[in-house]
Amino acid sequence: MSTIAAFIKRHALWTYYVLTVVISWGGVLIVAGPNRIPATPDEFNSLFPLALLGLLGGPAIAGLLVTLVVHGRAGLRELFSRLRTSRVGPRWYAVALLAAPLVMAAVPLALSLAWPEYLPRIFTAADKVSLLAMGISAGLLGGFLEELGWTGFAIPEFRKARSVLATGLIVGCLWGAWHILMNIWSSGNSSRALATTLFLHSFIFSVGILPAYRVLMVWVHDRTRSLLLAMLMHMALIVGNVLFVPGAIGEMPGPIWSLATAVAMWIVVGGVLVANRGTLAARRQNEGRAS
Repeated sequence: MSTIAAFIKRHALWTYYVLTVVISWGGVLIVAGPNRIPATPDEFNSLFPLALLGLLGGPAIAGLLVTLVVHGRAGLRELFSRLRTSRVGPRWYAVALLAAPLVMAAVPLALSLAWPEYLPRIFTAADKVSLLAMGISAGLLGGFLEELGWTGFAIPEFRKARSVLATGLIVGCLWGAWHILMNIWSSGNSSRALATTLFLHSFIFSVGILPAYRVLMVWVHDRTRSLLLAMLMHMALIVGNVLFVPGAIGEMPGPIWSLATAVAMWIVVGGVLVANRGTLAARRQNEGRAS
């Protein structure tokens, strides 16, 4: 066994995360360059499609490479076998596809009763079909590529020694931190200065919403063992974000929406914890039943 392979096996999780960040952030830096972070809105919109595959390729490439080194070809076969999980009841598809959109729609709709500027973007967009198509296509791409790494490799490894709750919190925080460069890059104004409210919106989303949602994702995966369901759940989060964020995200409605949605998501997590009578905090691996 080579020295590098032995090191990766001893430090598999951190190798995965560092490799993910290096690939993803490297892709952004190559496309944007250090002088365009933060970027102007026009620069970001034009350069983002070029950086997207590098950004999303980080978790996927890192997950597959580290799986191959640590578990060999049998590990890759097991990873992809979770894409074909069939014994999953319809209630788990409902949770995966509806949890994020329902929470992310309910918050701005409730706020818009008093403040119309919080009305979700899908209600105010001139071209609703294009917005929906963008959300679904971004969700499919992001969900598939990211979850090859996060749920394909990192979640099962963390669950060997940690509870659902601890795994979700750790991976959720790492997932949120992975977004920080993107938060900065996308939050520039026309002078390339950091637009505070825009950055707060995306930063609160990353550190508030993502860890809570990752706990839910780990819970669903623990019960179903389905990588496909994790990808669909990730897709639903992206679609919900595209459709139901207020149009004025660069103003105070953006950060307030993120904060209120984070609170609502953590309330959902609390409800799941109570409903499962604390078992999500147990360290023993629960193989789960897909019913």
